[in-house]
Amino acid sequence: MMYSLIRPALFALDPETAHHATLDALKTAHCLGPLALLAKRPSDDPRKVMGLTFPNPVGLAAGLDKNGAYIDALAALGFGFIEIGTVTPRAQPGNPKPRMFRLPEAQGIINRMGFNNDGVDNLVENVKRAKFKGILGINIGKNADTPIEKAADDYLIGLRKVYAHASYVAINISSPNTKNLRQLQGGDELDALLAQLKAEQEKLAQQHGKYVPLAVKIAPDLDAEQIGQIAALLTKHRIDGVIATNTTLARTGVEHLLHGNEAGGLSGAPVREKSTAVIRQLATALDGALPIIGVGGILEGKHAVEKIQAGAALVQMYSGMIYRGWDLVPECAQALRNAR
Repeated sequence: MMYSLIRPALFALDPETAHHATLDALKTAHCLGPLALLAKRPSDDPRKVMGLTFPNPVGLAAGLDKNGAYIDALAALGFGFIEIGTVTPRAQPGNPKPRMFRLPEAQGIINRMGFNNDGVDNLVENVKRAKFKGILGINIGKNADTPIEKAADDYLIGLRKVYAHASYVAINISSPNTKNLRQLQGGDELDALLAQLKAEQEKLAQQHGKYVPLAVKIAPDLDAEQIGQIAALLTKHRIDGVIATNTTLARTGVEHLLHGNEAGGLSGAPVREKSTAVIRQLATALDGALPIIGVGGILEGKHAVEKIQAGAALVQMYSGMIYRGWDLVPECAQALRNAR
C-alpha cells in the first residue's frame, strides 16, 4: 500500500535517479527503524538448494544493488536470499546516460547500464560492513575493456576476491550490454570458461575450508539446441546451479511504445513467458542434474508459481519490485508456500 502512494513521485523522476533515491530511502528507513514495520516478513518456508538452506524461495536478482551498499536494508524486505552485483575486477562507469527506460504500459524496463560498479574491492568492503547473515549471492562479470579472449581472467579475479564472502557466486555471461559477452555462452568458449572456474573453485574450497557453489546466469534468447548444449556443459563441469534468465534483446509487443526500441536488455512482464519457456526446456535437458533459479517477469505471486512449475527451485525478482514495491516479496513467498 505504501509503495503505491509514492510510486507516482518516483515515476516522475528519471529511472536511474529514482533507483538511487529509493535505495537511499530504504537504507535510511532501515537505520531509523520504520522499515521493519512497513515490510511484512514472509513465513519460513525453507528450501535446500545447491547445498544451502534458503529460509524462503524468493530472492532479489542481481542489478538492484551492484556494489553491495544496501544489503541490510534489502534484507529487511523479507527476501530469502539476496544477490548483489554484477561486479567487475576494476571500477567502471558503464554506458553513457540515459541508459534506463520504463515502459509502464507493458510493465517493462529497458536498461543498457553496462556493468557500472565501483569494483570488486569496494564491494567486498561493503559486504564486510553489512550485518546480514543470510544467503548472499555475489554476481561477477568482466570489465568492458577486457578482450573477450581474456574474459576468463576477469572471472577468475572476481571469484578469488569474493569467494570468502559469498554464499554462492553467480557467473554473468548473459548481459546484452557488454560487447561480445554473450559469446561466452557458445560451446567452446563456455566449455573452456567453466573448466577454469571449476578448477579455481576446487582450489579455493581447499584454501578457505568451505565450498561455495557456482551458478551460471544465461540469456532468454537461446534456441533449443543452445539450451541443450549449455545444459550438457553445466552438467559436465559439475556446476552447482543455473540462473534463467537475464534480460532479452527481443522487442515483441513493445516496439510501438515510447522507448520500446531503445538499445539494451528488456526485463519485466514482456520477458516472463520467454524466461519461463527457457526454464522449462532447461529443466528437461538437465533432468535434475542441477537446480534452476528462475527469474524474469515476476509481478504477481502466480508468476513465481509458474517458474517453479516450469522446473525452477527458487525464484528471483527485480523489475517487479519497480512496479509493485516490497509487498511483492511476501505475496510471492505465500503463493509458493501455498503451492507446495
